[in-house]
Amino acid sequence: MGYTDLLFDTSEHVATITLNRPDRLNAISGPMLDSLSQALIDADRDPEVRVIILTGAGKGFCAGLDLKEQASGAGLGGAAMGRFDLRSAPPIVLHNLDKPVVCALNGAAAGYGLDLALGCDLRIASDQAKLGAVFTKRGVLPESGGSWLLPRLVGWARACEIAFLGKVLSAQEALDLGLLNRVVPHEQCLAITREWASEIAANAPLAVQATKRVMRLGLEESFEANVHHVFLQLLPLFRTEDFTEGIRAYLEKRAPRFRGK
Repeated sequence: MGYTDLLFDTSEHVATITLNRPDRLNAISGPMLDSLSQALIDADRDPEVRVIILTGAGKGFCAGLDLKEQASGAGLGGAAMGRFDLRSAPPIVLHNLDKPVVCALNGAAAGYGLDLALGCDLRIASDQAKLGAVFTKRGVLPESGGSWLLPRLVGWARACEIAFLGKVLSAQEALDLGLLNRVVPHEQCLAITREWASEIAANAPLAVQATKRVMRLGLEESFEANVHHVFLQLLPLFRTEDFTEGIRAYLEKRAPRFRGK
């Protein structure tokens, strides 16, 4: 399938989605929004894909929504707004994916781009990356998941500091705050992200996806409710070929060969 301003590649159970408007620092246009949602859904539905990488082409990860498009009235705030369905917007699609999503933060992520990065499960950043929570400097708010994600990642007071001041964080500052998993040399960002994705993909995919589901549920429910959900996820896993393979591989002292069945 063709996507607008996106590159989509799959290899060894990993799908890599690359935002591909490098001349605009991968600023998000309307057609690109639709393509990104569809690419994420396609990767999540593909039985051969176990992990998704989200990254950007060129110098930046994503400069946010295309401000030129916004100024022309063709963006989210314009006439097209009445036809916009939030349920199919990339941040909501991203939040509901069962498969792990790893962000290779190859450069600046600002506004909408920051929300996209925060919506991923893991973030590996170039030492040249910057995270710009510049919403209040543009007359808007973190509209694409950031207002929900940021307080959960760094706590209320830190989230208020970042959002109200419209701060731009260096990669090291973001790492110190817990917004990133690792900061790596710029030229190694995608390679190290792929190493992490490959390591995740080598694990039992049904178990990884079940783990993500119950952790996500746990953000909004009591401990007791989460224990019940864990049990309901555990019972079918006991009946999978992968569970049998995991036990057999352990007893035979070898690496398991999981099939996602």
